[in-house]
Amino acid sequence: MPPGNGVTSMPRQSGHPYIETIKRYYDGCNSSDYELMMSTFTQDVVHYFVDHGAVRGAAGLANYWVKVGPRTAAHWRLDHTLVQEPEAVIEWSMRWTPAPTGTPEVLRGSEWYLFEEGKIAEIRSYHNNYFLHQAENRELWDFDYQGRGYTPQNT
Repeated sequence: MPPGNGVTSMPRQSGHPYIETIKRYYDGCNSSDYELMMSTFTQDVVHYFVDHGAVRGAAGLANYWVKVGPRTAAHWRLDHTLVQEPEAVIEWSMRWTPAPTGTPEVLRGSEWYLFEEGKIAEIRSYHNNYFLHQAENRELWDFDYQGRGYTPQNT
C-alpha cells in the first residue's frame, strides 16, 4: 500500500502449521525433492491450474514438479499468507527462465490450499503467464465451479 494510507501490515510468512507445510512443499519443488513433497500431501491431493489439466494424486504431483521445475529453473517463494482453517491462501513469486526468451524473470500468483489432517489436499493456482495467454486460461481447468457453488459460466 502507498505510504500515508494508515496500512502497516507486513506479509505473513510464518506462524501457523499450514504455512510451514506450504514452505516445505515449496522447498521440495525448488530442490526436486520427491520425498519432501510427498510428506506434505494427502494421498489424493489435486492441484488445479489455469493453463493445463489438473494433476491428481500425491505421487503424480510430486513427479510432475520433479520433471517440470528443472526445465525452467523455477524457484518459488511464499510471499504472504492468510489462514482460516481448513484453508490457507498465499501470494507467491516464482523466479524462472521462460524458454522463448532465455531471460530469468519473476512471475507472481496466488494459491488457495485446502488441508486435511495437516496435509495439503487441494491447490488452486492462479497466475497470468504472458507466454500462455489464451482465452481458455482464464479459469482453472477441470475444476467443478458449479458443483462447488461458484458463479456459473453461462448466467
